[in-house]
Amino acid sequence: MLKLHSQSKLLEAGTDEAGRGCLAGPVFAAAVILPKRFKNKILNDSKQVSESNRDALRALIEKEAVSFAVAQIDGAEIDKINILKASIKAMHHAIGMLNVKPEFIIVDGNHFYPFPDIKHRCYVKGDGLFLNIAAASILAKTYRDEFMMQAHQTFPHYHWDKNKGYGTKSHVDAIREFGYSPLHRKTFVVKSLQQLNLF
Repeated sequence: MLKLHSQSKLLEAGTDEAGRGCLAGPVFAAAVILPKRFKNKILNDSKQVSESNRDALRALIEKEAVSFAVAQIDGAEIDKINILKASIKAMHHAIGMLNVKPEFIIVDGNHFYPFPDIKHRCYVKGDGLFLNIAAASILAKTYRDEFMMQAHQTFPHYHWDKNKGYGTKSHVDAIREFGYSPLHRKTFVVKSLQQLNLF
């Protein structure tokens, strides 16, 4: 089982993002403060948890968390400021939306900009180390998947119900045939497909 938090002296929030590598849709981020005695054997990095368990964990986290928040940055802003800055900005928004102010922040990954008046520490693969980051990864992932499933109803030809905006062959083929949707990260798509020698 993952550790609850990185330290026990300060009220700690975990934060993580979802959708950083996608060609379409916003990047989502969540911040979560869990209760001191919280335990869960299933909670882990969202990529290691089945969809049905992610949905169940989302409900549990929302019910039991001391505080949680989810934020998003859309494709237009991702194009403007780049995906790394957008991911961190989404995390900052989520932390700022918490109704209980944390005293310490732990971040999944190795890049973060200091949040005003709160110290932080980054952990590579932190969503597989700490329950509070794992909880944030579950919320970010499930909220983003929900967004893309709804967007699929408007733009079914991109198959977002299956690929959630990632650069699968069917998604790339649809971009070639139909062009960009308003949700596509245009500069990100071009750069990514050039790197894959697909454009």
